[in-house]
Amino acid sequence: MNERDEPIAKAMGLPVWTAPRDPQILKGGITNVNIKLWDGDEAFVVRLGGDIETHMVKRFNEQACHRASEAVGLSPRIVYADESVLAMAYVDGRTLDAQSIAQPAMLARIAVLLRRLHQDATPKLRGPVVMFWVFHVLRDYAARLYEEGPAFRDDLAYLMPKAEHLERTIGPVDIALTHNDLLPANLIDTAERLWLIDWDYGGFNTPLFDLASLASNCELSNALSIWLLEAYYETTVSAKLWRRFNAMICASLLRETMWSMVSEISSRIDFDYRAYTAEYRARFEAAYADFLRL
Repeated sequence: MNERDEPIAKAMGLPVWTAPRDPQILKGGITNVNIKLWDGDEAFVVRLGGDIETHMVKRFNEQACHRASEAVGLSPRIVYADESVLAMAYVDGRTLDAQSIAQPAMLARIAVLLRRLHQDATPKLRGPVVMFWVFHVLRDYAARLYEEGPAFRDDLAYLMPKAEHLERTIGPVDIALTHNDLLPANLIDTAERLWLIDWDYGGFNTPLFDLASLASNCELSNALSIWLLEAYYETTVSAKLWRRFNAMICASLLRETMWSMVSEISSRIDFDYRAYTAEYRARFEAAYADFLRL
């Protein structure tokens, strides 16, 4: 059995199927294998992947967050889950990209989705759920890199004081269920509604991180970022909020940079993490310079 056959066999063998057919490994997913299949007249997606200790990904937590989002109609129906498998209904829609998100009408729809997630899905959480505080993640990455990647020590001495400055700027925060990985590909549009998928990094956090990471991942202009904030908060953006938002954009970019740095020394996946690190490091430096001018 080759590397492709094994995950397909595992997905097809789940006890919930009656007559599974037509399995297909989907593109995308750096840390999971995603397989689409049919059972009867309905399509499903099976995500295969265990805990990722290096990045603090816990499958019990992913499932708890997904189920809370599912309960308010924002994420697909789960049909099976265990410690390394999550099977859900397939969403037949358009996977968003940065260009499609960078439109006022789409940003308004996403703002509504995020308010529903943060306000309505949070009370639906059940059982233990982790806290995703980006600055804790950065400190944990820094400790691992210092111990296991000595080539990064000069980078850490330069980057971590900036992380401390950003955390002080953000100050006290409100806490809610947040997605924490708002890449465009994790939003699917069926025209009637938007769906939110991929809860690897879900958990308790400040809603500001979801807003900032969406703006960062889509490289929104200042004007569109203000549009997003005003649509979400339903008020004008104060100078204080704008500064805190930009600090969180920097934190999001730094987290992506250090995620890749850690992956450089820990991942066995065939992916050019060094180039990814360089790209996000440059974006962080530019965003931090803009932040200092506010």
